[in-house]
Amino acid sequence: MAKEKVLITVKTYPTISSKYKETVCTAGLRQDGSWVRIYPVPFRQLQDDEKYKKFDWIQVDLERNHQDERAESYRPISEIERISHVSTRQDWRERIPCCLVVASTRLSSS
Repeated sequence: MAKEKVLITVKTYPTISSKYKETVCTAGLRQDGSWVRIYPVPFRQLQDDEKYKKFDWIQVDLERNHQDERAESYRPISEIERISHVSTRQDWRERIPCCLVVASTRLSSS
């Protein structure tokens, strides 16, 4: 399976899980602007170089999470690789194109 590149836009506060210990739910945008939910992520157990922030590009192998009915729900099946961070410097110059891809994708599909 090819690794997917995801721009992290949502990261929940860690919650206790009887099955996974402590997890976070993460969501973001693929390069094509489609939405993806990544769960479970044992965030505090990740290595320092795997821990990501909002607006970090990550790369990870994902598989469909069949325990969740939502079409956008996937689970990570490989280590998470942080690639880069999209900054807010210069009036969000780097983030605007990412947001515009999503807006244009949503507008064209309605």
